[in-house]
Amino acid sequence: MFSLNDLYDILKPYQDIIELAIIIIISMVLFTIILKLIKKRLFAKVKTRKQRSNVTVFTDLLKYIFVIFLLIIIVSFYSGKLGDLGFVAGLLTVALGWALQKPISGVVAWLILITRRPFHIGDRVLILNMKGDITNITLTHIFLNEVGGTIDGEEASGRTVMIPTSIIFEQEVINYTQRDDYILDEVVVSITYESNLKEAEKIIINTVDKIMSSIREKFPKRIRTDSHIRLMFRESGIDVIVRYYTIATSRNEISTNIRREIWNMIKNSPNVEFAYPHTEVLFREKTTSKK
Repeated sequence: MFSLNDLYDILKPYQDIIELAIIIIISMVLFTIILKLIKKRLFAKVKTRKQRSNVTVFTDLLKYIFVIFLLIIIVSFYSGKLGDLGFVAGLLTVALGWALQKPISGVVAWLILITRRPFHIGDRVLILNMKGDITNITLTHIFLNEVGGTIDGEEASGRTVMIPTSIIFEQEVINYTQRDDYILDEVVVSITYESNLKEAEKIIINTVDKIMSSIREKFPKRIRTDSHIRLMFRESGIDVIVRYYTIATSRNEISTNIRREIWNMIKNSPNVEFAYPHTEVLFREKTTSKK
């Protein structure tokens, strides 16, 4: 009959492996609990999006360090001597170096990203003609919540884009929110040459100030809180261009509200008309001169 002694005899040759496995499992459980507590405490203290990004990157770094530490323990356990560890690591580096050039360059890129911080989690960026808000930065990939893509605009498409981190060595990266969450935007209104230009400018400026008033209260001091007008002559009329600072991630919604209000104001104005490409035929009476 099978007994515990028989089970012990079967498992005895694997005793070292079983002990190592138990140590690793206990270590992983304890580390996960401790990491969650650290993350929770740090998130409770953050106040800005960039601080939240720093916490995420820091906890990810702790995870990678922990994994490397476990690998070192396993290798040293099987090598028997810590002196052999360098030799084993060297062999692994040579063997994997050629096959894993891209992943390795991705890890190097990740190290650059967490040290130089060209962008943070939550920033809106443009990489490889793909625009989106960064949700995570891992050893191998940058994850974006895509904006645009399926539509002509900057609203969330619902798709997640994975971009290799190594791409930062090959492509330029445009960060919309590196310094803060505000960028310069514009709305173009075309009016006829017969319109009252001063009245049109007044309507447009007042409309922008009305829509932006509550938003501008949160602007930092360095951001302009006024709007300014630029003009362009076109074949069919005058383009009145109003430029103003707005929230980068909400620019489409805000500009739509501004256009809707401008439309209502100009439609009710007797002195301002929208211009559009069209053809007019003018008939004039032919006058005869008396001799």
